[in-house]
Amino acid sequence: MRILFVKLSSLGDVVHTMPAVQDIRAAFPDAQIDWVVERGFAPLVRRCEGVTRVVECELRRWRKAPLGAQTRAEWRAFRDELRREAYDAVIDLQGLTKSALVARTARVAPGGKRFALANRTEGSSYEAPTRWVADVAIRIEPHIHAVARSRELCGRALGYQVPGPLQFGLRTSVDVSAAAARSVVFVHGTSRDDKCWPEACWVELGQRLVDAGFTIGLPHGSDAERERSERIARALGAHAQVWPRLDLGSLTDRMAACAGVIGVDSGLSHIAVALDLPHVQVYNFDTAWRTGPASQKQRSVYAQPAPSVDAVWQAWRAIQSTP
Repeated sequence: MRILFVKLSSLGDVVHTMPAVQDIRAAFPDAQIDWVVERGFAPLVRRCEGVTRVVECELRRWRKAPLGAQTRAEWRAFRDELRREAYDAVIDLQGLTKSALVARTARVAPGGKRFALANRTEGSSYEAPTRWVADVAIRIEPHIHAVARSRELCGRALGYQVPGPLQFGLRTSVDVSAAAARSVVFVHGTSRDDKCWPEACWVELGQRLVDAGFTIGLPHGSDAERERSERIARALGAHAQVWPRLDLGSLTDRMAACAGVIGVDSGLSHIAVALDLPHVQVYNFDTAWRTGPASQKQRSVYAQPAPSVDAVWQAWRAIQSTP
């Protein structure tokens, strides 16, 4: 069986889709699963166990100059690569016009079908073309966690019962079980300013962790995040280190070797969940039910306008005592 996933972005959504790959592997061990994704996220998808082929696209960039000669040439190359295989099932897990376009472009084998969401779920974007293109549109319970949504859609599309155990299958080049570094990663950057935690809170929390014998790692993905990392590092002194900007594969490896992660609702925090690292996820909005962690050694902390340092610190101490 050849299966194509269409999940183009964003980082957190890509991570949330990985357990569906593991479910399919359990139900159909001989299945070939390919995945179409934006180029920036391809290094992470290549680390997902069970993904045979990653087809990269750059729709975000192409739409800036849709009629340009370079865009047309790159689209043709992408289309030819995508259509190299014929699929028994093409599953649009994104639910947007752009993912519907990709699903329609993919080649379906004789007897194969295109599957998609039939409805919007709470907190997620949804556009009607996804169901217009599909041969089968599947209605999902609207109030559902992002991970469960992808697992349920794939299970119903392919006719298997979603298993109980949750596995992400995210590979690293380090032995996570043997990693003993005393570094805690601060994931302070996110796509929306209103999801950020106050900078002063990061500094106060960092000082508590330093006093407890930890060092602080500060990744960044933009100039603004780098500047914030540098300010936090200056406040904490020699016990904090600003990381160089890394691709997603290298960043995943570096996080995997750390003692844990404290972060806002962002893609890097969701990578921490997939790695099953000790993790506290900070929410200024009551959306943890949809994207938050569920592991015993992971917690979400929610308050408006923002959780207190004490609340996050107590959550960190609680997961440190979890067997």
